[in-house]
Amino acid sequence: MPTALISHPDFLLHDTGPFHPERPDRMTSVLAQLGLSGDVPDGARQADLLCLSPAPAGEARIKAVHDGAYVDAVVDWCGRGYRNLPTGDTTISSASETVARLAAGAAMRAVDAVLTAEADRVFCVTRPPGHHAESDRGMGFCIYNNAAVAARYAQSRFGVERVAVLDWDVHHGNGTQEIFEEDPSVYYFSVHQYPLYPFTGAERETGTGEGAGYTMNVPVSAGSGDEVFIDVLRGTVLPAMKAYQPDLLILSAGFDAHMDDPLSGTLVTDAGFRAMTRLVLDFAEDACGGRLVSVLEGGYDLEALGRCVADHVSMMNA
Repeated sequence: MPTALISHPDFLLHDTGPFHPERPDRMTSVLAQLGLSGDVPDGARQADLLCLSPAPAGEARIKAVHDGAYVDAVVDWCGRGYRNLPTGDTTISSASETVARLAAGAAMRAVDAVLTAEADRVFCVTRPPGHHAESDRGMGFCIYNNAAVAARYAQSRFGVERVAVLDWDVHHGNGTQEIFEEDPSVYYFSVHQYPLYPFTGAERETGTGEGAGYTMNVPVSAGSGDEVFIDVLRGTVLPAMKAYQPDLLILSAGFDAHMDDPLSGTLVTDAGFRAMTRLVLDFAEDACGGRLVSVLEGGYDLEALGRCVADHVSMMNA
């Protein structure tokens, strides 16, 4: 089966201003490296990829992981012309709520594709990112939590029993952790620089209540490079994930651990990300029938981001 890619030109409408790290140029750079434009007909084949178009996530799907009052407030804030979420450091514009729904819908479309055998693996070129969005607040450039919406959708729509969410963005995904920290049916794994924004994700944070033991944080120090990240994945994260036996793997694929990224202090290279991708692909093939949904999170050096995503997708499609 083919590898699919999901994007949409409307992701450019989330207006953060020309100098914001999470700006539309990120998506343009990624698509250019992939040899694609943002406007590809659903079901078309380009660059040997199956291109799929998303639809906005419905209100019920968003509210399955986010408090209704928060979702309603985001609609109101965007409608009233707010330039920042009152809940956290996220720039917004009039189109941002609709675009955030589209990003969540893209992750859902990816779940549909892998769980109906339309594709083995899917990469979502989307914005805004999502992993900092908690159940009742957006922050850290995030409005709705795309990976969390996808995980809950896989469970409710397809009856998936166990979902693993692996987050290798250099910043801890506090939102994904908070949404699922009491839920043993979603195991959240994060490898991230610590201390660094949002200053959560200590090793002792392992879940609460029935979810105790189903959160794994592996903080690494500034200056960590390829060897540290690869060793952590191979020696710590993937063995625990294998024991969990997930039916679906969702990757929060941030590329801001790169040595050229302006928002981090880790030193992962292009080759390091290729090695990390290889480990994840091999795991998915071995443990969950190849079913992998990879969703773009951070990555703020345009050239490094474009190269690393292109490598990531090329390896998914090999």
